[in-house]
Amino acid sequence: MAIEEVEHCGLMHEHPDIRAQAIRQMPDEDHLYDLAELYKIFGDSTRIRILYLLLESEMCVCDIAACLNMTQSAISHQLRVLKNADLVRFKRDGKSVIYFLADEHVRTILSCGMEHILEE
Repeated sequence: MAIEEVEHCGLMHEHPDIRAQAIRQMPDEDHLYDLAELYKIFGDSTRIRILYLLLESEMCVCDIAACLNMTQSAISHQLRVLKNADLVRFKRDGKSVIYFLADEHVRTILSCGMEHILEE
């Protein structure tokens, strides 16, 4: 969006240089859309609970289901969502599938979010 296209509010203290800088720094729409979609994944408390379990230890579906008192089917569905969002990964261990957090970014997102809500 060009700075000339921005609607002016009529205040005396407009700062076109600040607006222009902010517009230049804005990520493109596709990236913003992807970021919004990522945060939607964190909008489900079951998925957050799964991520917190995996923050502590790698786990199979049956252990996650037992910890959360849910069915394996329900957990598998949520793990699929988390896997599709690249938040969790898995490895095979014999007949078991073991899930774990995809990378350190997931840990950071969880810890920063918790730190934020615990602020007084």
